[in-house]
Amino acid sequence: MNREIAFVATLPATPHGARAARQLAVSQLADWGLPFHDAAHVVAELASNAVTHGRVQGRGFRLRIAAVGTTLRIEVSDTRDECTPAPVAEFPSPEAESGRGLALVAALADRWGVSTGPVPLKTVWAEIG
Repeated sequence: MNREIAFVATLPATPHGARAARQLAVSQLADWGLPFHDAAHVVAELASNAVTHGRVQGRGFRLRIAAVGTTLRIEVSDTRDECTPAPVAEFPSPEAESGRGLALVAALADRWGVSTGPVPLKTVWAEIG
């Protein structure tokens, strides 16, 4: 039977909070003896999106990392369920200054998606095998 190990942190919805999410993820995965390079990029993108698109004054975002068997699940939750990303990640035009984050997540993860609820919670998740 596969046992789940998990790490959860609530961070401020600020650029500093997004950087801290990446640092905490790297540290936790290293402590667990798991590879962290791809996961660090995924956490950085999802946390940055939570700070940029999911920020509500006075509320933070939650990072959850769980390992079950050979699957690593990364979840970033915020309280802006009305700001849900498109279900398919696409690269923007070369001239665009932003919009590549979820395409990077899709390239690094085996699966990714969005779940909502309870209101106003939105969770963007990615799984890396």
